[in-house]
Amino acid sequence: MRLPSLLSTANAYPPPDGYVRLTVNGRSAVACGWAAAAIRDLLSERTLHDWAAAQTDHEPMHGRGINYGVMLPAGSNPGASTPVVVRRNRHGGLLGSLTGEHFRAPTRAPLELANSLRLIAAGVNTPEVIAYALYPAFMNLVRCDVVTRRLPAGGDFPEMWLKADSTGREAMLTGVATLLKNLVKAGAWHADLNLKNIYIVAHGPDIVPYVLDVDRVSFPGGKDIAARNFNRLARSARKWRTRWGLDFAEETLERLATLTLEMN
Repeated sequence: MRLPSLLSTANAYPPPDGYVRLTVNGRSAVACGWAAAAIRDLLSERTLHDWAAAQTDHEPMHGRGINYGVMLPAGSNPGASTPVVVRRNRHGGLLGSLTGEHFRAPTRAPLELANSLRLIAAGVNTPEVIAYALYPAFMNLVRCDVVTRRLPAGGDFPEMWLKADSTGREAMLTGVATLLKNLVKAGAWHADLNLKNIYIVAHGPDIVPYVLDVDRVSFPGGKDIAARNFNRLARSARKWRTRWGLDFAEETLERLATLTLEMN
């Protein structure tokens, strides 16, 4: 049986409103309208990740491999540029050592894009997906780059918790409780809701949390989403306390639970 090609598989996932599909030198991409021309030009010469790595003013970000914070030469206004993060998708866990950055087409990028749009429309803070690109590899596998709008200066929850005083920590708990409430309102269950997947932006006394890795989000319905999200996050907090010594006590979890209940 003949396997579907990369492009035929990708085309089974039509781009959302406001996004367009691009085909450049055998590569498939989806980009928001205002970024499409720039993404097309970049893909005509190299992968998006290679382009970002070659920029003299890029900022390396370490996670699964190295991602790059750069300025995309495009914006919603003519002549504008946009701060973005360019990420090469990689498997974690056992698959990371076996398949690395190779995925079956069309990867999880279309799901990440669809979920991010749905969450943002529902009032959940999460990075805007500007584009993704797929590159044919071997045996019908592909590599994938994702471009997201760069978030304001901040850090993941454990990093910011360690820096915060008691007032700042209470503000962080209130912000995370609001995030949990908004996930419930959106009907969103995050299967990997952990402390590292909550990014905190602090503007003076104002705390704005963002949820990351939204390709792990689903919308199953039911009345237990609040409990499932909270329990998943509590499990992560206890792991951080026992394994890495984060001073996030059971009393703190109880405070978060109380704040979350007050907001629902």
